[in-house]
Amino acid sequence: MIEATANVYLDELRPKKNDQCSVKIKVTYDRKRRYFSTGIDLLPDEFEKIMQPEGNGKRKTKEQKQTYQKILFYLNKANEAIKNLTVFTFDGFEQFYFEKRNVTNSVSFAFDRYIEQLKTEKRLSTAESYDTAKKSLERFKKNVSFADVTPKFLSKYENWMLENGKSITTIGIYLRSLRSIYNMQNIDKSIYPFGEGENKYTIPTGANTKKALSIDEISSIYNYEAPEYSTKEMAKDYWLFLYLSNGMNVKDFCLLKWSNIDDNILSYKREKTKRSRKKGKLIAVALKPETWSIIKKWGQPSITKDAYIFPHLKPGMTAEDEKATIKQLTKTINKYMKRIAIELKIDKIITTYFARHSFATVLKRSGANVGLISELLGHSSVLVTENYLDSFEKEHIQEQTNVLTAGFKKAN
Repeated sequence: MIEATANVYLDELRPKKNDQCSVKIKVTYDRKRRYFSTGIDLLPDEFEKIMQPEGNGKRKTKEQKQTYQKILFYLNKANEAIKNLTVFTFDGFEQFYFEKRNVTNSVSFAFDRYIEQLKTEKRLSTAESYDTAKKSLERFKKNVSFADVTPKFLSKYENWMLENGKSITTIGIYLRSLRSIYNMQNIDKSIYPFGEGENKYTIPTGANTKKALSIDEISSIYNYEAPEYSTKEMAKDYWLFLYLSNGMNVKDFCLLKWSNIDDNILSYKREKTKRSRKKGKLIAVALKPETWSIIKKWGQPSITKDAYIFPHLKPGMTAEDEKATIKQLTKTINKYMKRIAIELKIDKIITTYFARHSFATVLKRSGANVGLISELLGHSSVLVTENYLDSFEKEHIQEQTNVLTAGFKKAN
């Protein structure tokens, strides 16, 4: 009978920037191995000292003993999981192993657990975002427990981030990730640190800088002449396609297939919202002659309806390869759109985000109904769209009322 085994493993194949390596629990069964993070990072020499038995004059420091006990806790937990499984499977092991909470209530451990879940679900960008937040918290304080997460701790972390040159927006992103992880734990609500009011910490929000172009600026981009079939022309055309396709994002653009087109209507579901709605909201795009022109120039003709329209993703690609391809294409579009903006004297750093914001703003200012805009954007409700457009309109009011003071002169 094959038995599963658990051992402590130092991942020296993937050292971090500070040369520390992750301490993991290696579980082996039927010549297959899986590795489970402990949230502990050590230098190889430190790891050797901590794991060696005491005696013969070798003594561990108090900190080394504490680290050893923590590693031993994870190893014992893994062995307990193996022991309690009548028939061993890695899925069964993970369920038991992660179900029993870490006695130290380790924040890093909880992050790792959720990050692994995200990776299993192929939500790699979200996993990467949570991992970045986790590492930032670890740099601020080692071995953070949920008991440490108090309003005072969160305020200190915010100040530390600001002192290290991080923006309010970045701080908000990281702390919202922490709040999500905190909410997944079964912790007494009476000590909940987030919220508004006395003895609570409010996560800061950055300035909601909207990224929209005027119709004149968009027209100048459309009429811009780039070298034919150059990367710059491709970037311009792709950006215009995103704009004309209800502010589509690059991932959805890459995933478009010929089956999404029926006559002059392109229908698709946003990848971003597929997990949040049971059926997913179908977005309908009216294909204009300009959109068709871009498809004909850059698309790859196919007799198979299931083929991708644009030649960037390939069948059989891993989720990691797809993510890398989409990320690189986004960088390319942004790079050349920035250059085009400079040449056209548009005082904005144009990115793919501008396509979505510009689509919504141009329609709103042309008198389109907010309900229609909401439907075309794929928003869950008109309220979301109204909030989305709110700061655009405040900016527009300022611009349009400047005429009231156009002839004023400052007194000498």
